[in-house]
Amino acid sequence: MKNFLIGEFLGSLLLPAPRPVEKVRDSSIQSMMAETRRELAVFASDMMGAQSFVGQFDPAHREAARIDRSSFRNAIEDTSDPFMVIDPRPGLHIIDINDAYAAATMTARDKAAGDKLFDVFPDNPADLEADGVSNLYESIQKAAQSGRPHVMAIQRYDVRDADGSFVEKRWQPINTPVFDEDGRLIYILHQANPLSNRRR
Repeated sequence: MKNFLIGEFLGSLLLPAPRPVEKVRDSSIQSMMAETRRELAVFASDMMGAQSFVGQFDPAHREAARIDRSSFRNAIEDTSDPFMVIDPRPGLHIIDINDAYAAATMTARDKAAGDKLFDVFPDNPADLEADGVSNLYESIQKAAQSGRPHVMAIQRYDVRDADGSFVEKRWQPINTPVFDEDGRLIYILHQANPLSNRRR
């Protein structure tokens, strides 16, 4: 029954993006829809990760995403492109970020590794229509389920500086699923090139 209920929930999770409204007074509806999508994305990421059904990623292979860091470290360390490696299982924990990603997001590597993705990178609470969390979660799911890279549209996704103040950022994100020799999904490689920034 639990699996059925979660499955039914996920079936209605990815709500369509709010359509543009014609009147300013309707902005509160947009804000409510954005908040709902955000909360559902965070809940689903905690419960399911990038899975579409319970048990899709065998828990017995959970260690696969964290044991052989050399399998991705060489690919992300010697590049100026910002990369983050994400465990696709429930919680969507960050496995590691490279120096370029740490610099672009003003995030310490040792503080990011091991924490949940949306705990480290929440939406800016001052932006009531923020859709970074929900859009990123949807993209990660699409990459995991299709087995192919998913290129997101240019995305506003504000990040916090060392003082905790949000800085406006826009990115060109790509989420790529990475599999082991047996075809099991072991992590999501997230690349996000910054396009602009502005303190809010």
